[in-house]
Amino acid sequence: MKYYSTNNKSDLVSLEDAVIRGLAPDNGLYMPERILPLPASFFETLHQKAFPEIAFEVAKHLIGEDVSESDLRRIVNHTISFDAPLVKVEENIFALELFHGPTLAFKDFGARFMSQLLGHFAKKRNREVTILVATSGDTGSAVANGFLGVDGTKVVVLYPSGKVSEVQEKQFTTLGKNITALEVDGTFDDCQHLVKRAFMDNDLQSKLFLTSANSINIARLIPQSFYYFYAWSRLNRKDNVVFSVPSGNFGNLTAGLIAKRLGLPINHFVASTNVNDIVPKYLQSKEFSPRPSISTISNAMDVGNPSNFARILDLYQGDWNKITNDITGYTFSDSETQAIMKLVFQKNNYILDPHGAVGLLGLKKYLKNQNAIGVFLETAHPSKFNEVVENTIQSGLQMPEKLQVFMSGKKQTIKLDKSFAWFKEFLLNRLA
Repeated sequence: MKYYSTNNKSDLVSLEDAVIRGLAPDNGLYMPERILPLPASFFETLHQKAFPEIAFEVAKHLIGEDVSESDLRRIVNHTISFDAPLVKVEENIFALELFHGPTLAFKDFGARFMSQLLGHFAKKRNREVTILVATSGDTGSAVANGFLGVDGTKVVVLYPSGKVSEVQEKQFTTLGKNITALEVDGTFDDCQHLVKRAFMDNDLQSKLFLTSANSINIARLIPQSFYYFYAWSRLNRKDNVVFSVPSGNFGNLTAGLIAKRLGLPINHFVASTNVNDIVPKYLQSKEFSPRPSISTISNAMDVGNPSNFARILDLYQGDWNKITNDITGYTFSDSETQAIMKLVFQKNNYILDPHGAVGLLGLKKYLKNQNAIGVFLETAHPSKFNEVVENTIQSGLQMPEKLQVFMSGKKQTIKLDKSFAWFKEFLLNRLA
C-alpha cells in the first residue's frame, strides 16, 4: 500500500515513510492510495470474532504487505489489550465506552498502535526518533504513556497552559524519562501551529529525526477505525445505524468515514461539537472559516482549525453534497452539555463526561425523526474531568486507581511562549 499527501496525490510514499514523517513535506496529510471494501463474508461472521481479531483483519486490509502478518498481529494484540464495551443508555441509544485503556481515553488505541509501529520502523533505521505532539487534553497523556520508555524515542508534548484538566495534565507531566512537557502560553491551535512549522523547517529536519503523534499521523488514524467495526458487530439490530462523534480535530470522525469506505454499513454520522463550530458551519454553508479556539468544559474539542478536515475533503473529493449526505453537524453550549449530563445521571444513572455528553446531544437531535439505532462515542472517563462532572451532577466520583497513581506524581514542565523561534531553539539545544 502506498500513501499520498492530501496536497499532492502523485507523490506516493511507503507506510514507513508516511508514519515516520507524520506530515508530508508539502504540509499535507497522508492518506492510503486506495480504500477498498472488505469482502461481504467478513461482515457475516463479524459478531463471532473477538475485538483483536477484527482489528487485525481491518489493519491487514488497510496496511497490506508493509508489515509482516506476525509483526502486525503482535502490534494489534498490544494495542487491543482492553475492551470497548457498548452500554445501553436508553432505548436504541448506546454509549461506546472507549476509556478502558491505560490513560482512560480513546486515544490509547491510536497511541499504542503508533508506538509499536513506529518502534518497528525505527529499528530498521537505527536512529533516535523525536515525536512532537500538540494536545488539547487526552492526546498528550495517551502518546506519552504509549511511548514511555520505548528505546530510540523522545517525546515532546506541547499543551496550552491552563486549558487542560488537572488530571489530564498530570498524566503526561509527571512521567519524566524520555517524555518532555512544554507548557505553552496560548491555545491548542498555537501548539498545533508550532508542531506543523517544525516539520516544515529545513534546519530542524536536517538535524533531528522528527515525526508527529497527533491524529495528523496516519498511524494514529488507522486503529481508530477498529472500534467502529467492533461496536457495529455487537449491536443486535444492524440496520440504519448512526454514529455520533464528539469532534475537535476530527480524527475520530475521519476514522469512522474510513470504516464506512471499507464497507461497514454505517447509515450516517453526526459531527457533534461544542461552540468551536467550524465544521458544523461548513456543513450548513459550504464555507470553512477557521478561527481561534474558544475554551469550554469539553476542552479536548477546543479546536479552531481542525487538521483532519483536509482528509474529509479528500475522501469526498471536496464534494459538499456527498459530504453532507453522510455527515450532519450540530453545535452545543456548555450549559446544554451540563444539562444533558445532569438529566442522564438522574434518569438513567449513567455518568457522562463533557465530551460524550456533546456526542449524545448530537445523536438525540439527529434521531428525533429517525427510526435508527444510535451509538455515541464516550471518549474519556468522567473522572478525568471530575470537578466539572461532580459540580454538574451534584454527586461525588470514585477516581479509578490508574488516575490516582498519576495524581500523586510531581508536575515537570518547561514554560514557553508561542513564538516558533523559542520552540526551535529549545529543540536544537535540548535534542539535537
